Amino acid sequence: MFTDIDDTLTEGGAIDPPALAALQALHAAGVPVIAITGRPLGWSRELAATWPLRAVAAENGAVALLREADGWRTVYAQDEATRRANTPRLQAAAARVLREVPGATLAQDSAGRVTDIAIDHSEFSHLPPAAIDEVVRVMREEGMHCSVSSIHINGWFGEHDKWSGACWMLRTLFGRELAAEVGRWVYVGDSTNDQAMFGRFALSVGVANLMRFAAELHTWPAYLTQGERGAGFAEVAERLLQARRG
Repeated sequence: MFTDIDDTLTEGGAIDPPALAALQALHAAGVPVIAITGRPLGWSRELAATWPLRAVAAENGAVALLREADGWRTVYAQDEATRRANTPRLQAAAARVLREVPGATLAQDSAGRVTDIAIDHSEFSHLPPAAIDEVVRVMREEGMHCSVSSIHINGWFGEHDKWSGACWMLRTLFGRELAAEVGRWVYVGDSTNDQAMFGRFALSVGVANLMRFAAELHTWPAYLTQGERGAGFAEVAERLLQARRG
């Protein structure tokens, strides 16, 4: 099972109790849950210590934490030389966004980021739609890939994304190719930046708060939950566990 984190498992940045209970039930049943998120490596290390996840692919598939017998191992999609070369480019792009887009601020979790930049639009600051569009325009002019989540606008250099991160995780953890068995996996998300994943997974699910982005969606999930955030994720988990019980 693959899942987004913010506003899918969490509310206000903290794990929603129904989601945590669902993660624990899935773990007890032997169902691997892999989180694919735009959150940074530093932030992901903190949640990995307490949530029963098999892996976390952070920064939109650029860096991952893998659960092993003696703890968590960090791996990167890009080599060290590439990451080092990208650092000044990321800093320059961030400075340009802050300079050119009135009201733009870096996300408060920026100190934990190693491969991307994030601009806050709904977590602790608010940017109107026109300003969000301007941030995206500047990032793209800088040669970045970007995505807009429920809280941040993320920009990065490289071809990785949530889908490549999911494929990378399945290959690394189990030696299997996601494209060949995507029909066996569920993806759960909540925002416009999950649309590429909704389009890839036949078993794609949007938690009910996805509807706040209804006017902006071009690719819908196959299913919508009744509950929002953690309650919606718990619905998916229960249906999956019921199906396994036969």
